[in-house]
Amino acid sequence: MAINLGKLESTLQQFVANTASVQGTALVSPDGLTLASSLMGGMDEERVAAMSAAMLSLSERISRELSRGKVERILVEGEAGLGILTSCTQEAVLLVLADSSAKLGLLNLEIKEIVKELSSCFSSSLSTAAV
Repeated sequence: MAINLGKLESTLQQFVANTASVQGTALVSPDGLTLASSLMGGMDEERVAAMSAAMLSLSERISRELSRGKVERILVEGEAGLGILTSCTQEAVLLVLADSSAKLGLLNLEIKEIVKELSSCFSSSLSTAAV
């Protein structure tokens, strides 16, 4: 499967630039590899990806144990802001970092839109590969 990494990177960069309160994003594989990112300076991309995958794995186990179904979103709320991990495709999870002034409802709507856009990058590469 050929994925247009440049398209993923530019999509994430536009999301950060055009969405109020968003400070950074990363698209990571469930096994902890960075597919694309637009993170703040000083953040270790590999470490962020590994922690995101670990958080996803643990959350899935907790959700199964508590009979809550498939994990759709993980929210980490700290005094300096939010970290939201959202399922994007089976191959990727989106991490969004937002400052403490973020309006969670509006941010969730923006995340749904970017997930659709990113998912189409994966599905279009799948349909191209199938031809």
